[in-house]
Amino acid sequence: MIPVKTESAWRGTSDCRKCGIRDMVLFANLNEHDFAQMHVPIDDLELSQGSFLYTEGSPAQSVFTVRAGMLKLVRSTLDGRQRIVRVLRCGDVIGLEALATTHYDCDAVALTQVAVCRIPLGVIQKLSSGSGRLLSQLMLKWQQTLKDADDWLADLNFGTARQRVGNLVLKMRNPDNGEIAMLFSREDMGAMLDLKLETVSREISRLVREGSIEPLDKQGRIYRVCHPDRLRLT
Repeated sequence: MIPVKTESAWRGTSDCRKCGIRDMVLFANLNEHDFAQMHVPIDDLELSQGSFLYTEGSPAQSVFTVRAGMLKLVRSTLDGRQRIVRVLRCGDVIGLEALATTHYDCDAVALTQVAVCRIPLGVIQKLSSGSGRLLSQLMLKWQQTLKDADDWLADLNFGTARQRVGNLVLKMRNPDNGEIAMLFSREDMGAMLDLKLETVSREISRLVREGSIEPLDKQGRIYRVCHPDRLRLT
């Protein structure tokens, strides 16, 4: 798969002050004076499913906020396997390692149609030096990122296959509607849970047969969570 050049996905300059999810992202606490200090535009990007936002080891020059859709972070293991280490959704900040290192730690790949904002490091450095508000928000996002990574590791990489799949379904529930969970390909789920594709398919089918979840589309990506308590006890 050939990584997409983000220049080809450019859709214009974002107006951060009018952003519909501003309260969820880095610029939540900024005021008019802070926005006036931005001399480099924030790019609005759209990526199709399967496109790369950036690749592991590529130069880290920007931080991104997810406006819509889902992305996966993929890291290569020493034996050449690929593991999905986390899924990011609307409001998440991605590429924070750019603030501390010169290269990205993972591949960032679109699981669905994705919209992101690309924030050049120069913007963050400028605002951080002049506004404690952005620095405070950055620290909150960084802390949340670390917590999310710990939670993913604890919930999805230990226990039986049933427990891992059940926990993943719970984690993928829509924040605005806890009855709906959006999953992705069985192959991707296996890479995340360290399970074989056949095992993931078998466990999803079992949950459907037992009535714990109900499929809402023909592709097997969207489910209604009928009994979350059963998923926690699998």
